[in-house]
Amino acid sequence: MREFITVIVIAVALSMDTFSISLGLGISNLGKRKMLFFPILVGSFHFMMPLLGNYLGIYLSNLFNLNTHFLLGIILIYLALAMIIEALKQENKKIINTIELIILAITVSIDSFSTGIGISALSSNILLCVSIFALISSIFTYIGLLIGKYASRLLGVYSSIFGSILLLIIGIFNLCK
Repeated sequence: MREFITVIVIAVALSMDTFSISLGLGISNLGKRKMLFFPILVGSFHFMMPLLGNYLGIYLSNLFNLNTHFLLGIILIYLALAMIIEALKQENKKIINTIELIILAITVSIDSFSTGIGISALSSNILLCVSIFALISSIFTYIGLLIGKYASRLLGVYSSIFGSILLLIIGIFNLCK
């Protein structure tokens, strides 16, 4: 049960940057197709990226005989600090083009790639973990797009910082294992 809750918390934390980006996109009045396309795209990348990261993590841990909890802790702390920095210097670019949406979906999913490197320290059921990441990121993205129509841009910065703090706490916890 603790493992499942940890995976959910990480999925929520990884989805916060997508949520904050979606708030900004929601303000730019995306069409209905793009409002459905973007969450599915983000969810797909949040499924694929941790799988790729997991394969790389297994290779690196076997190659260098690394402790996966320590590796996951370092990665999560790094991601948390990077997310805080990005949240504080957030740009107000309106993205409407489909190509830009694809690029954006890839960039907000890169943190899940890094998390995938150490994901085997969390669970032996990697497919369940990445499925949870995909589902939660899709939901957060869609909710962010909807709220973005009505909320101020300031909320997006706070949600990224909140997600960063969650990652930082889990990263420190993994370092101490």
